[in-house]
Amino acid sequence: YSKTGIRSRHIAAPNECASDLGVAAAERLFTTCGVERDSIDFLLFCTQTPDYPLPTTVCLVQSRLGLPTSIGALDFNLGCSGFVYGLSLADGLIRSGAARRVLLITAETYSKYIDPSDRSLRTIFGDGAAATLVEASDTQSLSAFVFGTDGSAGDTLMVNSGGARPARDALRPRTKWRWQSKLYMDGPGLIKLTLDTVPQMVERVRSQGNAEEADIDLYLVHQATHKLLEELRHDMDLNEERMPTALRDYGNTVSCTIPIIMQELRASGRLRRGTRSLMAGFGVGFSRAGCTWTETWESRQVQGNWRKAA
Repeated sequence: YSKTGIRSRHIAAPNECASDLGVAAAERLFTTCGVERDSIDFLLFCTQTPDYPLPTTVCLVQSRLGLPTSIGALDFNLGCSGFVYGLSLADGLIRSGAARRVLLITAETYSKYIDPSDRSLRTIFGDGAAATLVEASDTQSLSAFVFGTDGSAGDTLMVNSGGARPARDALRPRTKWRWQSKLYMDGPGLIKLTLDTVPQMVERVRSQGNAEEADIDLYLVHQATHKLLEELRHDMDLNEERMPTALRDYGNTVSCTIPIIMQELRASGRLRRGTRSLMAGFGVGFSRAGCTWTETWESRQVQGNWRKAA
C-alpha cells in the first residue's frame, strides 16, 4: 500500500465478464437516477475485455438491459482514454441530432489477462464498470475536446495474443517478460510517455476552452498509479486537493477510473453544481484524450449506493 497507494481491488469472478459488470452499473443508474429505459436512444460500450470476438458485446448488453431495439449501439476498444473518448462520441451524437440521451458504459476485467502470481500487475489493476448518462441540454457542460495518438508506443502495454495476427508477427515486449500474464506493461516507458505528453495536452485543453489555470477547480485524470500521479502533480504544479486520487479502494480500473473518482467526489461534496473540471485520460495505445466539464447536477440527484454503480 505504501508504494502503490492501493489497499484493495475488485476482481471479477471466473464466470463474470465486463458485460456483467457493465449491466450491473447501468441497472444501478436506472434505479438511482430514475432513468426510463425507453428514453435511451444510443448505447456506447467501451471495453478491452469483450465477451466474444463477435458478436459485439454492446448488442448483447442492449438486449440484457431491455433497451429499445430502435437504438444505435456501438462498441469501441480503448483503454485508459476510453471514458473521455466516449464522452466525445456522445457529445457528437447529441450535437448532430442523431441522439438525445446516450448511455455510456465503460467496463474492464483486466484480471482475465493477469496471472494470479504476477506481483507487478496484480497489485495495480482492478476490475470495474461505470455507467454514465449524457443527454441534450440547453446548458453546455462538455467542451474543448483534445486528442492524441502514438501507435509506435503500442508495445508498452499490450496483450499480443488472441487476435487475428499470427504469433510470429505479433508485437514484441520492449523489456523482459517476467511473468506468465497475457498482459505486458512497460511501466517506466508508460511513465515517460505520459510525462512527455499529458501536461502539454492539458495546456491544449485549457487553451481550446479559453480557460486560465485558475479557472479549473479540479483535474480529473486517469488513476494509473500512485507514483505517476505524484509525478504529474509535480510537473503541473498541482496539489492533491486539485488533482485528487481514487486508487486506494479500486486500483487502476482502466477506462473506469475517471467516472469512479467523479462519484467519490460527489459523495464527499467536493464535486457540486458549477464545479469546472478538466478530464485527462491516457494509456494503452498510446492514446490520450482531454476535455473540460462543468457539473450541472445537484448532489442529491446522485445519492444512493453508487459504489455498486461504478
